[in-house]
Amino acid sequence: MSLVKQSRRFVLAGLAMGLAAAALPSQAAEDVSFNTTYGLALRGFDPVGYFTENRAVKGLPTITTTYKGAIYEFASDANKATFLANPEKYVPQFGGFCAWATSQGYKADIDPHAFAVNDGKLYVNFSSFFRDKFHEDLKNNTAKAEANWAKVRTLTEIAR
Repeated sequence: MSLVKQSRRFVLAGLAMGLAAAALPSQAAEDVSFNTTYGLALRGFDPVGYFTENRAVKGLPTITTTYKGAIYEFASDANKATFLANPEKYVPQFGGFCAWATSQGYKADIDPHAFAVNDGKLYVNFSSFFRDKFHEDLKNNTAKAEANWAKVRTLTEIAR
């Protein structure tokens, strides 16, 4: 094979790989879609506490970890260890934005006390009113939120 033909093949292969990579969603882009409006995921509340104590438990600024670019605070070292053993079990759905708002196609901040754990997943909402609204038709609203999340996660405006 001539040097010219070989060079063309390398150039074409490089272009094809570049186009294929550009068509794929970036992992980094996906990982920045966490509600850190106040500098912390869940406004500094312990994600494990929602599951173990069924309430919003304030984390401590001395017990933290960063997961997918979001900083989480924990009430104890034990809770931090539990989180680190299986983070996906404890991170809030829809990046920690209001589940009801996501089901409606927009991002909204949360009240860490307006939460529910359903089927082993943490859902947080703007207020208890919207938590209750989301759970009136949980199956349908969850499906709508999941369908909307790919678009909503890219929005920069957050309702407060």
